[in-house]
Amino acid sequence: MTDLSAFPIATRWPAAHPDRIQLYSFPTPNGVKVSITLEELGLAYEPHAVNIGKNESWTPEFLSLNPNGKIPAIIDPNGPGGKPIGLFESGAILLYLTDKTGKLIPADPIRRYETIQWVFFQMAAIGPIFGQVGFFNKFAGREIADKRPLERYRDESRRLIGVLETRLKGRSWIMDEDYTIADISMLGWVRNLIGFYEARELDDFPLVAAWLERGLARPAVQRGLTIPARG
Repeated sequence: MTDLSAFPIATRWPAAHPDRIQLYSFPTPNGVKVSITLEELGLAYEPHAVNIGKNESWTPEFLSLNPNGKIPAIIDPNGPGGKPIGLFESGAILLYLTDKTGKLIPADPIRRYETIQWVFFQMAAIGPIFGQVGFFNKFAGREIADKRPLERYRDESRRLIGVLETRLKGRSWIMDEDYTIADISMLGWVRNLIGFYEARELDDFPLVAAWLERGLARPAVQRGLTIPARG
């Protein structure tokens, strides 16, 4: 049997199937990127709900794998060379899973790097900015009387969606007709912006709206959006 005892996180969230990829996450936009990717790839994995509402991502066990204290994180017991590997940061995990399988990313080196740049676009721009929209529009920030921060993040969100709108002209997916981790990295964030965060920004961006609809229609996306279960 695979031994995960070298990973303290496995003591708090023990593995029923230690030979499978262990996913430590919660169904947020960052979390579901990895569950969707795993579902799309058909890899065997075991999800563990790390409840961020209860600050479980700040426990010593979780921090031992992800020192940044954010979901998601994974352990692959069958990593490179057959050795276990633990990873945090969703972009790195997506790249790792595509390298492991050779799927969801173009084989051509130029198109591969173009795909990676869009994953970085999500990590450096869409994720942080949309998250701030959520804070000022949905969470505690909405109580702040000065609405200039909200307006700033809403304006920047519209600019970022405009970048996607321009990119999607004449394309079904971010990488033309190839559905990749670039799409997966952003679907949950755009969905949350107009749904959970209640900051509808798509009325003027029909290409992004159609792209989101195509993405959400994928069975693996629908499954991944609710993994791990919130309990």
